[in-house]
Amino acid sequence: MNIDDTWEGERDATGVLHTNGKFPDMKALAAYVHSKGLKLGIYSSPGPKTCGGYAGSYQHEEQDAQLYASWGIDYLKYDLCSFDEILKKESGGDPKKFFAIEKAAYEKMHKALAATGRPIVFSLCQYGWQNVWEWGPTVGGNLWRTTTDIQDNWNSMTAIGFAQSGLGKYAGPGHWNDPDMLEVGNGGMSASEYRTHMTLWAMLAAPLLAGNDLSKMTPETLATLTNRDVIAVDQDKLGIEGHRVSAVGPLEIWEKQLSGGAKAVALFNRGESASPITLKLTDVGFGEGAKLRDLWTGQAVSATAGRYTATVPYHGVVLLRVSK
Repeated sequence: MNIDDTWEGERDATGVLHTNGKFPDMKALAAYVHSKGLKLGIYSSPGPKTCGGYAGSYQHEEQDAQLYASWGIDYLKYDLCSFDEILKKESGGDPKKFFAIEKAAYEKMHKALAATGRPIVFSLCQYGWQNVWEWGPTVGGNLWRTTTDIQDNWNSMTAIGFAQSGLGKYAGPGHWNDPDMLEVGNGGMSASEYRTHMTLWAMLAAPLLAGNDLSKMTPETLATLTNRDVIAVDQDKLGIEGHRVSAVGPLEIWEKQLSGGAKAVALFNRGESASPITLKLTDVGFGEGAKLRDLWTGQAVSATAGRYTATVPYHGVVLLRVSK
């Protein structure tokens, strides 16, 4: 359960940050969350202010890290925000200095978290600048945003999600590419589009953070977010990120290696009308005897002469598990 921005109150005379009235007792909240078998995340910035204008961790990194650990926090999202002004001032406009100062800020918080002795997942949020996937692990990042903020619409989701192909070599267990949270159930897309969203993030081995109101979910939204077979694709222990196999106009086929020799194969229709998509099993490394199961319907499906064809709705997807 991740708390994002606006939980922060003011710092006292000793610099200790206090929560505001919305979160009167963060330690008790963490204990309650833990009692449910869950973990608790929180939010800050390397700058003096967060995106919402609340207190950031600038010049209080060690103090804040110790505070989070004392509360029982398990995850920190660290959002660049107002640190931009610090970067511009301290770098004097030199791009190399700018980049070095940014990296140092993230590394400083990583070291502060490590010094607490409490395992705290470290999420870097700086919108994919400076190819963060190349250096995120070197500053202690466990995941890093690869993009700007997602919006609850088809164009935003697809622009972000389909652009991730090729970044897989930088991700794996303990260090993940993060294309931002899920918008499933927020109302800006159709049910079919949300299944495409969930499927694409699962194929990317992306962190799956539900960004909707969990207290007001439709049965359809709940089914999309809790499909165990789809989640298993995302959470496969190999941690291999999927990639695009082919693209013919708006029709794309992606594959993701799974443990045990199986693969997840997604047939995406980014077009404006329903269209048949044909998968040649040899294109994803399988022969005619392969077994196919549709993970959204839960049904076994059959290939004929080494080919499987599905009519995919516009903006829709078919997700298959293919095994020998």
